[in-house]
Amino acid sequence: MRPFEINRHGRIVFPSSYFPDMDLSDFRTLEQFEAAVRRDFDEKSPTGSDIVERVEAGKYSTRFELLRDVALNLFWGNRYVVTLYERRPTRWRDVPRHSDDVFLGVAKPWVDGARKIAAVAETYRALPPTWNGQSEDAIFQLLFHIFGHKRYHASDLPAVKPTVAELLAKPETLTFVLPGHDPDYPRYTARQILDHSDEVPELESLGRWARVLHNLHPWDQAAARLAPASSISDDDFVLLYVPRSEAVTQFIHRIKQPTHQSAPVPVVIEAQPPVRPFPALDVPRTFRVQPRIAALTALRGEHVCSNDDVIRNSAINWSPMSAAQIARKTGIDSRCYTAKPLEQIALEVARTAVAGAGLTPGEIGAVLVCTCTSDRLIPSVASYISGQLGIHRTYMSADLVAACAGFPYGLAESVRLLQEVQRPVLLVCAEKFSNKIGSVRTSRMLFADGAAALVLVPAPDGEPGDIEYLQTYASGPVSEVNSILWPNPEFDGNITVYGPEVKSLAKRYLAQMLDEMKEIPGPDGSGNLFDAVDVMVPHQANKVMVADIARGVNFPMERVYFNIERTGNVSAASIPLAIHDAVLDGVIDRPMRVFAPGFGAGAVAGYAVLNLDPSVVVRTDGADGPAESAVQVRGTSVEDVAQAFS
Repeated sequence: MRPFEINRHGRIVFPSSYFPDMDLSDFRTLEQFEAAVRRDFDEKSPTGSDIVERVEAGKYSTRFELLRDVALNLFWGNRYVVTLYERRPTRWRDVPRHSDDVFLGVAKPWVDGARKIAAVAETYRALPPTWNGQSEDAIFQLLFHIFGHKRYHASDLPAVKPTVAELLAKPETLTFVLPGHDPDYPRYTARQILDHSDEVPELESLGRWARVLHNLHPWDQAAARLAPASSISDDDFVLLYVPRSEAVTQFIHRIKQPTHQSAPVPVVIEAQPPVRPFPALDVPRTFRVQPRIAALTALRGEHVCSNDDVIRNSAINWSPMSAAQIARKTGIDSRCYTAKPLEQIALEVARTAVAGAGLTPGEIGAVLVCTCTSDRLIPSVASYISGQLGIHRTYMSADLVAACAGFPYGLAESVRLLQEVQRPVLLVCAEKFSNKIGSVRTSRMLFADGAAALVLVPAPDGEPGDIEYLQTYASGPVSEVNSILWPNPEFDGNITVYGPEVKSLAKRYLAQMLDEMKEIPGPDGSGNLFDAVDVMVPHQANKVMVADIARGVNFPMERVYFNIERTGNVSAASIPLAIHDAVLDGVIDRPMRVFAPGFGAGAVAGYAVLNLDPSVVVRTDGADGPAESAVQVRGTSVEDVAQAFS
């Protein structure tokens, strides 16, 4: 996991976008590795010939388009250096001849390369600047010092390079040779790369790309040549390819001497519906102890990551996209990250909620934590919180993994616990995605950090509670169950989202929820529960997607609340955080009936219909959001939604 950093300009930087560290432990064959390399490097990268064809066809209208293609081409040409090797210029006489952990690069000359390079350079100079001519020229100089001296054809580079002995057995094979080498050849430090800044987000990102590429070539490019092994003299320097880590060495040995048999591909079984429906849980009729909400609180991460910040950190496997396009695609303008551990933000909201409920730690009967991003397995986050709160004993302290349906799942389990323990239950929903995203753009656009906590207490005998109906679901077609994965070995262990499958499960579940609610009588016996809802506060998955689905099932958009514009998708914490903000926004300004549906990873879903009195919301001024008090947090009001959707 690679956390974000704050550079000297106070900007968020994602090191994983610039210093890729591919996890090779799950690759058992060269084909598996090559598939990952194709995804990360080949799919977005033009060949040198592609660039020249576009130049000759006049397809570049700005310098940035051309510079981006040149950078992508250079990353593609260095795809195995980035993932497997470091190149070290070494005097030929000092090269070990019999080591099986030292390799030499081999390549074929780039046919007509000089003409193609000249055409690209001429086109760049003829194009107008895109944003800032000075910045673009500086990037061009870094990139062209490499591209302008390119000698080889990159299409058929081998992933596993020959050892020195293997190369000498074929002395006609061409390798990279230098007449000399300066060991103090200038390079950028990691800090200099992360601190690079530009007012234009796209140029800031491209400037970092250029610096990373420069560091991959720490020698005089103009002096390099391709030469047969038979012609290398003792005082010539060759480029030794040395594995970047012991994991790379083990991977190379593993694929050169395969012993592993591939695991059988699981058979996809058609999903079958339940033999009879699972009705929504009528809480007042089902349970003796009625749950009452005594306190609800929430906090966001302390660092705002705007859409511009996302673009400033564009990874090489991203298609071009602007900050405005991210907003149009997701409805998100910014998301919040925290540098704190997940258990710390969970503990902070837990303390605030317990105090806000007017309780002491000894009065808490159970602690339940809903999260899908915990790094802690033993003890559970719930057990950790129990200890840190000073609770000597609970009836139960446990973590529950239900991803984006964490709030309805957690609420349902809390209500059941309340029957057994008959004393307050603390429910915490907390997520920290910022260090689990890597360079996967879909995840980076959506996910965020945050936490919320709620205290349920038994209502006095004979008095109503605050929870009316609860429902949970899970499973479905395998494609939907696996629509969001973490860790995902195919993406270096980072969280990944398969959008069409997520939209499919969300649409399926939301339609089912609303159909169920239309069959439930209204609270006064007339109409139905659907019509009695004052406001829907859905899981803040993707505003555009959720709004489309809600309109598709004819839910009135003027009764939907969003705060995702500023918070991003906080999975299990998104619904209680949005309820918290709806109160601060004045959308929930009196006791109101709230419909809270959630759906997400694992094809899980659920909803709660609850009566929320805004007086139970505990404000966390000074800790609730970056550089602003809780009162200043502004989400989407009912009026805003009505105006936006006419």
